[in-house]
Amino acid sequence: MYKYVIKRILLMIPVLLGISFVVFFLMDLTPGTPADIILGDLATSEAKAQMNESLGWNQPFIQRYLDYLIGALHGDFGNSYVSGLPVFQELFSRFPTTFQLSLYSMILASVIGIPLGIACAVKQYSLIDSLSTIFALIFISIPSFWLGLLMIIVFSVNLHLLPSFGSESFVHFIMPAITCAGATLATLIRMTRSTMLEVIRQDYIRTAYAKGAGKGRVIVKHALQRAPIKLRLTILLLIVVS
Repeated sequence: MYKYVIKRILLMIPVLLGISFVVFFLMDLTPGTPADIILGDLATSEAKAQMNESLGWNQPFIQRYLDYLIGALHGDFGNSYVSGLPVFQELFSRFPTTFQLSLYSMILASVIGIPLGIACAVKQYSLIDSLSTIFALIFISIPSFWLGLLMIIVFSVNLHLLPSFGSESFVHFIMPAITCAGATLATLIRMTRSTMLEVIRQDYIRTAYAKGAGKGRVIVKHALQRAPIKLRLTILLLIVVS
C-alpha cells in the first residue's frame, strides 16, 4: 500500500511540471506584456519598456520559466500584476473559503456517490442502477461553469431560494458545492459500482452466501472490507484531488 501511495505521489511531479509549463507557455502567447497590465494604456512606451526590463520580461522564455520554477520552490511566486501584493499572500487570503467549498463538495460527493455506487452494484441492472447511470452520464457531461450559471438562474434569479454570491453562511455554499461535486459524484458512482462488482463476483462472496449470511452482512463484513486496496486508494485520491 505504501509503495502504491509513494508511486502516485511521485507521478504527480512530472504532471505538475507539465501543467506549469503549458500554462506558462500559453500565458506567454497572450497578447500584451506585464507593463500593459500594471501601468495601463496611458503609460508611455519608455515607461513600459523600463517596467518590462525590471520584471525580466525581455529574457528568453526558458530563462523566465526556470526563474519561475526556482522561485516557486522557495515559496516565491512573484507579485500580482493587479494588486502588487505577493501571489502567495493573495492565494492564502482566499484559502479559507476555498477550503470550505472543497470540504463541502467532497463530503457531498462521498456521502451520495459511494453508497449509491454500492447500491448499483448490489442491484445490478435494476431501476436504481439504470437511473444512476443516466444521472452519472448527465453530470459528467455538463461543464461545471454551465451548471453553476443554470443553478443561479433557476434558484437565485427565478425562485429566489438561494443567494448567488457571498460566503457568510452555509446557505451560500449550497449551489457552489453541488456544482463542484457534480463531476466527482458521477465518477465516484461509476468507479464504486465497478469496484464492488469486481469484489462481489469473487468466490469467497459466493461462499458467504452459501453459508447463509445475509446480504447486508456480506456487503459490509466481506465485500467492503476486502475490496482491493489499489481501488480503494484510487477512490480516496479522487475524492482528495476533487
